[in-house]
Amino acid sequence: MRSGILLLGATTIALVASGAANAADLEPEVKLPAAVWNWTGGYLGGHVGGGYGRTSFSNPYGPSIYGDVVDTPVFLAGGQIGYNWQKNGWVFGVELDASGAASDGTNTCLAASGFVVSVNCKAGPSVFATATGRVGYAFGALGRTLAYLKGGVAWQNNQGDVVNNNEFEGRFPQEKTHFDYGRLGGVIGLGVEQALTPAWSVKAEYDYLHFGGPSVATPPTVQFPPFAIVPANTTSPSSNYHVGRIGLNYHFGADPWAAQWSDAPLYAKAPASVPPIAYTAGWSFEGGSRLWLSRGRFQWNASAVPDEIATGDRNILVSRLTYHGLDGLSGELFGRVDSPWRVFLKGNVGIGRFDKGSMNDEDWGIERSFSYSNTISGQANGRFTYYTADAGYDFLHATHYKVGGFIGWTYYEQSSDSRGCIQIANPMTTCLAPGDDRIVASQNTQWNAPRLGLSAETRLTERWRLSTDVAYLPWTDFKGRDNHLLRPTTTFIDQRGNGGGGVQVEGVLSYFITKNFSVGVGGRYWAMWTKKDSEATCTGCGGPETTATSFSKFSMERWGTFFQASYRFD
Repeated sequence: MRSGILLLGATTIALVASGAANAADLEPEVKLPAAVWNWTGGYLGGHVGGGYGRTSFSNPYGPSIYGDVVDTPVFLAGGQIGYNWQKNGWVFGVELDASGAASDGTNTCLAASGFVVSVNCKAGPSVFATATGRVGYAFGALGRTLAYLKGGVAWQNNQGDVVNNNEFEGRFPQEKTHFDYGRLGGVIGLGVEQALTPAWSVKAEYDYLHFGGPSVATPPTVQFPPFAIVPANTTSPSSNYHVGRIGLNYHFGADPWAAQWSDAPLYAKAPASVPPIAYTAGWSFEGGSRLWLSRGRFQWNASAVPDEIATGDRNILVSRLTYHGLDGLSGELFGRVDSPWRVFLKGNVGIGRFDKGSMNDEDWGIERSFSYSNTISGQANGRFTYYTADAGYDFLHATHYKVGGFIGWTYYEQSSDSRGCIQIANPMTTCLAPGDDRIVASQNTQWNAPRLGLSAETRLTERWRLSTDVAYLPWTDFKGRDNHLLRPTTTFIDQRGNGGGGVQVEGVLSYFITKNFSVGVGGRYWAMWTKKDSEATCTGCGGPETTATSFSKFSMERWGTFFQASYRFD
């Protein structure tokens, strides 16, 4: 597998070297005519996006051993309305937008001691709204490319639960609180908007949003030993999000059916030796290779079987395994085929490895001898493979842009071994001695999901191209196996889950060294999760011949930066 990654890396380097050699044959870019397009006016549009969020909970009982931060992947879709004023090349504007959100995240909170039952915090936004001012500069061919900064106020609705985990196998009432609040915050962002026709423009945007939160009640909990009831208190959640969006705007007063401007071509006519870089009306293929530097995360929440918890609440956990800091490097091949009928096919396939990261194994109420246990193990022999495959249609298309919707499929598989085992929470239970680095567990995960998304590409200038891709995963299918190797009998746990959802976001900025060869840099974020009534069936947990099934929930994330080289055939 290492040789496969090296081969892909060598391919990328060879393509870059070849393109650099051909670059010397290019003549200087032709000076473009003065801008004739004006951004002044109102507009109305829609957007889709997604990204990474975190909700942090304060601990009223003191510094936490672990947790208090809930990862909340988010997919959003909505609309915007705004107005621009242009003076010379500078563009000033105001904009209002609102989005519905699909999000899901849980983690441990309030774990101040191994002798106090900690809680499972669940959080996720359902609605966002922003009111911002924008300032930008129009550049490029005829001033139809706008780079801008934005900032202003934001509002979110955040919902979730604070639930005591297994309090001595349900022998005490299971306490929980629920929160559902709206909160004002702030937003800053930056983006690029490209005028496609007199009526339509497409934008790619990054936003950072931050919100404080009100005081949320925490339920009373149990301490042991010595036995005591810890009274109710409050926590203050705060949230921040990193979101990428694709937006499409209609500009008032223009013909929405006009396919192009009548005043001038997009680019000034280039010398015969340097044909203009543009999308063709016939068949075309672009393909290449990438190196993806990424970080991964996987989480398994194990609830008790219904008879063990009187309430049957599947947010109440017996155990949680969290694999995090899984830093890896992968190589991939990618390609896209465009047809004369605006139908396109695109996809990628990659393999990668990692030998970094940690696994935290948390348990609550086991054996009635302690309230909370948390052991940490290192990761080794990590590997992952993935692919996406999409078919779509460009509903907007011209020589310098294409915007389309697609449907497709994604697959992701990951495996790793856990080494060592150190207790970090409760001295009443131990694992391995420091320095004992034997393999104690292994985990394999496989994810399949359909993709529904929007793809956009536009030439910012004659040489620069911006490509973005946002996909919503309306359903996921998960299959995995966990092996525990330190128990008296080796156990394996088969994991199955479906439903849930996910989001996949990607953007890349490319530079054409020649008419056909380009290099680029981009970013990518993937997240998937199942419903909380997924299942885990353990063989050997109570002995070699016994099996038991419990409710579970599974989630994954992988994000990072990639570098690519590609070649286009027309």
